[in-house]
Amino acid sequence: MNTVYQDYLNASYKIMQDITNTQMDTIEQVAQIFANCIANDGLVHVYGSGHSRMAVEEVFPRYGSFPGFHTIVELSMTFHNQVVGANGQRQAMFIENVEGLAEQILNNFIFKPQDVFLLFSTSGVGNVVVEMAMGAKKRGMKVIAITAVENCKLTPHKHSTGAKLIDVADVLIDTCVPMGDAVVHVPNLNTPVGPTSTIANTLIVNLIKVRVAELLTQAGQPPFVLTSPVFVGKEASRQLFEDTYNDYRRRVNRIL
Repeated sequence: MNTVYQDYLNASYKIMQDITNTQMDTIEQVAQIFANCIANDGLVHVYGSGHSRMAVEEVFPRYGSFPGFHTIVELSMTFHNQVVGANGQRQAMFIENVEGLAEQILNNFIFKPQDVFLLFSTSGVGNVVVEMAMGAKKRGMKVIAITAVENCKLTPHKHSTGAKLIDVADVLIDTCVPMGDAVVHVPNLNTPVGPTSTIANTLIVNLIKVRVAELLTQAGQPPFVLTSPVFVGKEASRQLFEDTYNDYRRRVNRIL
């Protein structure tokens, strides 16, 4: 096997092992919080800027996912495929650090006391994600952050208050991603390649989801799950899609 393959695999295995060894108690705590929220007809609001959008979309909707999560994605900070020109990356990276924008986003929605807020950010220092945490807490919601704690601690703050996501969140899940995210050092190339944060985010998200599904089912509230026809056949799968979307609409109808 080529060395760079092995380097990336080894780094990924280490992150998964570190999460297993250090974060499972916190993941269980968060799963309990989310299950209680959803069982009481609350919403888990989910937000991430930049490439953290991928983690948001991992939550819902996709096969093996269920209602109870309200995903918030701002295209101005996440539409990265243009790269340059209109809607380019320079604009997105600028916008995600504009103070005051988070309040404008949050003011679009109605929140309930039983709601909670989940935020993704590898760096944990972008001004919008920091202020989303501040705004959620101001509205009485518990804030859970999935972030690379070492990255956040060592990256200089950007917000005028000096706050970082780790300073605001009530509960932190550490992705255990190393500083700088990329992990493979190619000979004669000065900069590392191969980011790992998406792997860590996806692992944590699905650990939480499977436990929340179990807790809801044990509480007599089994969720509607988007399910492949491979498991239940075409008709049942189609019906589950309709039931899931209808349940999602019922849950989020009150937010606007």
